Amino acid sequence: MKKKIFTVLGLMSGTSMDGIDLSIIKSDGYDNFTTVLNDYTEYDGHLYRDLIQIRDQINNQKDLIKFEKELAELERKITIFQAHIVNKIIKKVNLDLDLIGFHGQTIYHDASKKISKQLGDGPLLSQLTKKKIVYDFRKKDLENDGQGAPLTPIFHKMLQKKFDLKEVLFVNIGGIINSTYISDKDKLIASDHGPGMCLIDEWIRKNTKKKFDLNGEIAKSGKVNKLVLNQALDNFFYNSDYLNENKDLKDTNLSYDIKDFNISFIKGLSFEDGAATLVALSSQIIKDIIKSITNSKKEINIYLCGGGRKNKFLVEILKKEYQNIYFVDDLGLDGDFIESQAFGYLAIRSILNLPISFPETTGCKKISSGGIVIKNF
Repeated sequence: MKKKIFTVLGLMSGTSMDGIDLSIIKSDGYDNFTTVLNDYTEYDGHLYRDLIQIRDQINNQKDLIKFEKELAELERKITIFQAHIVNKIIKKVNLDLDLIGFHGQTIYHDASKKISKQLGDGPLLSQLTKKKIVYDFRKKDLENDGQGAPLTPIFHKMLQKKFDLKEVLFVNIGGIINSTYISDKDKLIASDHGPGMCLIDEWIRKNTKKKFDLNGEIAKSGKVNKLVLNQALDNFFYNSDYLNENKDLKDTNLSYDIKDFNISFIKGLSFEDGAATLVALSSQIIKDIIKSITNSKKEINIYLCGGGRKNKFLVEILKKEYQNIYFVDDLGLDGDFIESQAFGYLAIRSILNLPISFPETTGCKKISSGGIVIKNF
């Protein structure tokens, strides 16, 4: 029986909080997948500032209650902002969308308390766009004792089949590093691992008026402080050994929030040396992930995605040790929009009641279906 092909728009805003990634895809929620459009819109200065400020103030569950009014107002602003973008794109492409996958803007995440707060009003977005919306993707996974992240592995698995990649490792270098390993026997394993770009971005914001280190040029101009780096690696708890069959899933499937890490350990370093050391930290975490997979095994292809793949200094460090590292862009995809495409894909799986998370990806007790579906027009 031929499966229905859905036309879906996916919306994603990451930990950098700099803007909205938007993708329109066509897919059946299984293996059929094509990209129609990718687009990016930067947040206006006021919205970006308000998001950064409120996130800095939310450190625990009590703060979510304390700043409830401010969060509600900001959620309304974000939703209206994204609705404006969506309506503009719909008019431009003149396509009949079946639904929208709406991730929202993560403000706070603590899986141990089953909390993952994304700002994004699904009913309001549905009302303003006159489209069916899927949102709050992490809710069911958390209810099933999962970590609520990462949710992109099932999308990576679809890409593995589409491009016939056999055994492969996808490494997403966002604010937090996460990866998806798919074995030649079709086994799917995934996890968050530790700080990606969140620390270097914070360092840049605190010391300049810039939002990030373009192409890793600042980091490359500095010198890695190996003593500080080694101390950080010893003191940070980050998860890289996630293929060890003797480890409990509860120990390996841990999700992270950017609040789980801070830049205090590089206090006293020069601006350039601090940047270099932070990038070296993230690159070492990635190298440890690769080592845990390739140790005593044949080499597998590694595909980088996420904004961190544009940090040339980080990629340079990785390629000195591993030759089989590629960009997901080498597959003809745009590595900036993998997550916005993924949440469009997850929206389809949600309305089809197909699983989007698994014990081997988020540590949930049983496979979990997707987000909340709402039609409010």
